[in-house]
Formats: sequence, C-alpha cells, structure tokens
Amino acid sequence: MSRSATVVGPVRTTDVHVPVRDLEDQDPGVPARDEDVSRVENAREMSPSDARELSRHFFRRLQALEEGTREYQYTRNTLIEMNLSLVQFAARRFRARVLGGGLDMDDIIQVGTIGLIKAIDRYDLDREVEFSTLALPYITGEIKRYFRDTTWAVHVPRRLQELRTELAKAQEALTDVLGRAPTVKEVAQHLELSEEEVIDGLVAANGYTSGSLDASGGDGDAPSTPSGTTRPLAERLGEVDPAMELFEEFHTLAPLLEELDERDRRILQMRFGQDKTQAEIGAELGISQMQVSRLLSRTLARLRAGMLTA
Repeated sequence: MSRSATVVGPVRTTDVHVPVRDLEDQDPGVPARDEDVSRVENAREMSPSDARELSRHFFRRLQALEEGTREYQYTRNTLIEMNLSLVQFAARRFRARVLGGGLDMDDIIQVGTIGLIKAIDRYDLDREVEFSTLALPYITGEIKRYFRDTTWAVHVPRRLQELRTELAKAQEALTDVLGRAPTVKEVAQHLELSEEEVIDGLVAANGYTSGSLDASGGDGDAPSTPSGTTRPLAERLGEVDPAMELFEEFHTLAPLLEELDERDRRILQMRFGQDKTQAEIGAELGISQMQVSRLLSRTLARLRAGMLTA
C-alpha cells in the first residue's frame, strides 16, 4: 500500500495499525462489531490501486453492518473518499466543455460525487464485478444530466437538447466529406429526419448560450463613445420602427388605389387627406351625405379585401 494512506486500528483503538491482509481475512458472515471496523487516514490521497484493493474489504463490512449505525456511516463515507479519484477521472473528460462554458470544475466534481454515492449504495459485491465498472456510468450520467439541465440559457425540451448534439456531430462529419457547410436538407437526409425537425433543432441550439445586453461589443467595428469605450449591446440594437409596417401597408395599398375610378379616389382624398366631413364632400360633389357614406363604405370594403388577399 502507498505511503499516502494508512489503515489504522478499529474505531475504539485508533493507534493500532492493521495490515490489509488481516482485514481481508475477516469473515464477512460474522456481524461486524466496533472493533471490526478499521479507520483509514487520508483516504482522499489514496492511490487508485490501493483504493480498489481496500474497497473490497469495506464493501464486505458495509454489507454486514446495520444501516444507520455510526460504523455503517463511517464505512460508507470512507468508501466515498477512497473512490473520489473515479470522479476526478470522469470529470477530466469534460474539462474543455467546462472551460468553454465558463463553469467551475468544483461543481462538476460535486455532481459526479452524487453519482459515486449512488453507485456505492447500489453495488453488489456478490456479482463479482469491479466497482469502477458500475461507478463510472453513474458518475458520467450525473455530469451529463447536470450539463443538460443547468447549462442551457433557455430551457428547451430534452428531445431538442439531445438533437443539438446529433446535429453538431452530423454537421462536422458532412463538412469533412463535402468540404463545405452542409445544407438543412443534407443534414436531414444524413440523420433520417425531416427538414422541419432539423430546423427546430438548429433554432433550439441558439438557447444554449446567451449574452448580456450590458456587455460591450467584442468586434472592432462596434461604435464607441467619445471616451473610446465600446457601447453596450443594448445601445447598439435597433428598435422596431412603426413606420416600417406602415410602409408595407402603403406599398400594398398603392396598386389597389390605382384600380379605383376617379370619383372614388377623390372621395378618399377629401375624406382622409383633407379631413372633410361627409356633408362637405356631398355638397362639393353635388350628392347627398347618404350617398357619400355608401360610396365610402363600398370603397373601403373593396380595399380591405384586396389587402387581405395580396
């Protein structure tokens, strides 16, 4: 056993050193007593090979101990500390993703430890399977679940979260084959999905990260203040211009007005351009106010129907 960890005497005899082989020789069928449970100092610093060797003994003791007792809790906690190297090993696979997403590796270690605890509680020594074989899928699964549930800036359905990963892999593979970015149709054929599903996944991927409106622009073309500092994004974003919608309506209305006869166009001009009353329009055209009202209603209904079908 390495010098980093020391197996010492039972809970009530903390100064007596116990060799590992003596621990292995204890009969797992005999109910454990206080003096049967050995202490391990610096369990977190134990090498993986020593942890693997000593874990077998502690799992045997854990099966014999009554749950809820002080000895059971100590044995379980020691197993957790001895096998934290499995969590660190699994977490290293996600280092690039952690750094790229601005996350803290300590949070990933804590999440992975939850998976380790679940594996310890579910491990059955009688199946003669290495503990690491069971623990690593539990640890990795907890870390992946953490990324799925907490790292998205906008909550999207799990189906779309998983589709984002598949789309990224497909785009990378097709780019290598085609020598260019693939189209939506090509990605859909590659994944055997509809184009609508691919579009949904691409749109949902935009919710993975977000930027603050108070953040300064990172590009060199971003306008700056007189003091030389870059303006926040909120000051550089355009606002909705109500005149744009009005322009579109005028653009649609123009050909419809050209189809009207001269009298109808003149009535519209006097009513809405010169703001005259129906009585004033009737007096100028030599017709009654009732006729002006009927002509306006007919003309407006015709224009409204034409704009809706345009």
